[in-house]
Amino acid sequence: MNYFLLKLIHILSSTLLFGTGLGSAFYFWRANQSKNIHAMYFAAKNVVIADWLFTTPSVIIQPITGILLMQVLGVPFSANWIVLALILYAIIGACWLPVVWLQIKMRDMLAAAVNHQTELPILYYHYYRAWFILGWPAFIGVIIIFYLMVFK
Repeated sequence: MNYFLLKLIHILSSTLLFGTGLGSAFYFWRANQSKNIHAMYFAAKNVVIADWLFTTPSVIIQPITGILLMQVLGVPFSANWIVLALILYAIIGACWLPVVWLQIKMRDMLAAAVNHQTELPILYYHYYRAWFILGWPAFIGVIIIFYLMVFK
C-alpha cells in the first residue's frame, strides 16, 4: 500500500478516535451536569452509538496502520518511542474497555428511569464517577502518543 495513503488513514483514524472520544465525553459530561434525565439518556444513547460507529473501528485501524507504517519505514518494535506508544495504547485500552461497558450500563439505567419515570439508582452515580475517572488517563495517554508521533 502507498506510504502516503497509509499515513493518511493512520492520521484520520487517530483524529476520529481522539475527536469522537473527546466530543462524546464532553456531551455526556454536560448532559449529566444538567441533571435532566432525558438529556442524559439522549447523550448516553448517542455516546454508545458513536463508540460502535467511530471509536471501535479507529481502535482497530490504529495498530494495523501503525505496524504497516513501521514496516514501510523500517522502524523496529524496539524503538523507544514505539515501545512507549504501545504501552500507552495498552493503558488507554485498559481504560476504554470498562468505559464502554459503563456507558452501556448507564444508558440502560437511564432508559429504565425515563421509561418508568423513576429515580436513577445510586449505582448509576458510582458508574458515572468511574467513567469520569477512567477518561483522564486515556485522554492524557492519547495526547502523549500524539506527541510521540510528531516528535519521535
